[in-house]
Order: sequence, then C-alpha cells, then structure tokens
Amino acid sequence: MTHSPADQQYREKQAGALQTGDYLYLPGNGPAEEITGIELEHDDFGVPALVIATTADGVRTRIAFGSAVPVDEPGTVSAGTVVTGSADVVNEPAGEAPDAGSEAPGDDPPEDGLTADSATAVVVPPLPAAPPSLNGPTAAQLALIPAPSGTPESVIAAAAEAHPGRNGVAVLSERLVKGVNTKSGSCLRDISDLAHDLFIQLQDPDNALAVADLLNVLPFDGNRDRWASVERALALSSFICRELGQEERAAVYAQLLQVPDSLETDPFRARIAARVRQRALNEPNLYDKEIFRSIDNGNREAEREWRLLRFESLLFLRAHGGSETLRPSELDHRLANELEAVRT
Repeated sequence: MTHSPADQQYREKQAGALQTGDYLYLPGNGPAEEITGIELEHDDFGVPALVIATTADGVRTRIAFGSAVPVDEPGTVSAGTVVTGSADVVNEPAGEAPDAGSEAPGDDPPEDGLTADSATAVVVPPLPAAPPSLNGPTAAQLALIPAPSGTPESVIAAAAEAHPGRNGVAVLSERLVKGVNTKSGSCLRDISDLAHDLFIQLQDPDNALAVADLLNVLPFDGNRDRWASVERALALSSFICRELGQEERAAVYAQLLQVPDSLETDPFRARIAARVRQRALNEPNLYDKEIFRSIDNGNREAEREWRLLRFESLLFLRAHGGSETLRPSELDHRLANELEAVRT
C-alpha cells in the first residue's frame, strides 16, 4: 500500500547533513532506501552545490545542497512504505540543482513526529548552505599520513638533533621530550610552535611534517582551545604538502581541519554557523595596520611577529580553499611573499 505524507510520519533533513546510514525517500513512489555513500560537488567558486547520495542498491541520487529531503530512521521503515509529492512538503526532486545557497520555504524541518499536513512552513532569511556532515577522511586517505617513526618524544628529539645549536628549537624540544601530554593545551601549542619553527625558520619541511603529524591525527574533542593548536598544524601541513607537490595528502589535512565545521546536526544552527564562518573567511584579520605601524617605526622584530600571524591566517584560509574575497591563487601568491618576508 502506498502512503502519502499525511498518512506516514517522517522527518526532513537538509541534504548537506545527510550521512551514510540515513534512510532517504527517493523521488517517485519508492520506499525509503539506506544511504551507503555520500559525495559532494562544489561550484566554480568552491561553494558546496550538489550532494550525490548512493543507496544500497547502487542508485545515485543528485540533490541540491540546500534542499530539505524526507528521511526516516533505520528500523522505522516498513516494507512498501513510500512518500508521494505534496504541496506542504519541501522535497526538491533529485537531479534538479538550483544555484548554490538557494533555499525553499520550509527549509527547516518540522519537529519530529509532525506530519506534512500539520507542519507550518517557516521562512528564514537566505543563509549559506551548511557544510556536509563528514566523518573525516577514509582509511585510504588517512593512509597517506605516515605513522610516526617512534614515540612522540623520539620524533621531537630527532627533529631537534637535526638542528643543534638552534635555541628556539632546543627550548621547545627540551620541554617536550620529558613527556607529551595530548590533553595539555600548552603541550599541544609547543608541538605546533616547533613544527612552525622547523619549517619557517629552519626550512626543514620533512621534520616539520613529522612533528606536525603528532597533532594532525588527533580528533576534535570539543575543546576549541586545544583544537587551535591542531588546526595550526593541519593548516601548515596542508601548505607544506602542496609545496612538495603532494596534493592528495594536502587535501587530507584540509579535510581534517574542516571536520569540526560539520558537526552541528541542527540544520538551522548549522546554516547560522556557516554564515558566521563564511564572514570570518571573507573578512580575515591580516594585521595590516600593525605591520604598517611596525614598518613606520623601523621595528623589524615587531614587523616579523605580525607577519607570522598574517602567515598563519593565510594558511588557515588556504586550507579552506580560499573564500569569496580571496581566491586560492591569490592566497598562494601572498603566502609565498609572507614566507619570504619572515625568512629574510
């Protein structure tokens, strides 16, 4: 028997928040199908535009990123239950992709348990589509990050031994070789600083990557203060790998850096967070006033410190694939200039 939305209770989910294991009602009069794979396509500006959901029987369904689609929870789908179209239900047909960021009235899902007949459409201001829900890179992608050659302490000691007499590296390594505690924010910051010093000051990308990888494999635990050090290491590692021509490995680091952006499951909150995040990417603090003031005052050391902060901001932007105001090509040019400036 075919059930209409008025007969069958279900919920809606933003296409960008779909995950493997969700049960999606496909276009037409078929039952809900389990999603076994999710792919994401971006438009020419790098904005998520299309979600491609693959179901257990191999069917690939194209869905506009900002669309709301009917889904069901695993175990609640009865045999033969289907959803047909209704004027009260926001269910854009798969394969019809509107412009990225476009939304339809009622994009926010009704509370669980509401039927389409009882749900009231809610109109919200246009917001950027939320990022896809990611579980991180696949095992094959993570395999591009080599395992450490020993304990964290031995990796740090080896990096320091490669540069004897360098005071900054020596101070950091002496603290860290006594014991690495990944729950300590100050310890994570020291590791991140060491990786930056190895690459920027000592021009040693290999040891910089080895040290940074001690942080790069740490998952986001909800603590933004600790994550800031991991984020710095991931952004630096992505840049180093691009410089070395290791594009696939660079992409893995960039994906790991962006995983926390996709953890919000509420569609409306996710879109609000996406708007705030996009504004931060479009209007980054690049410390122009501080750098110009240092130049005017002839304070080379202060200028270099501000330029290091600018370099980190540019690294973060580049790992995100640029923004609406700064394209990747421009960021690559500016990163090269800043790197030369802080190394001279």
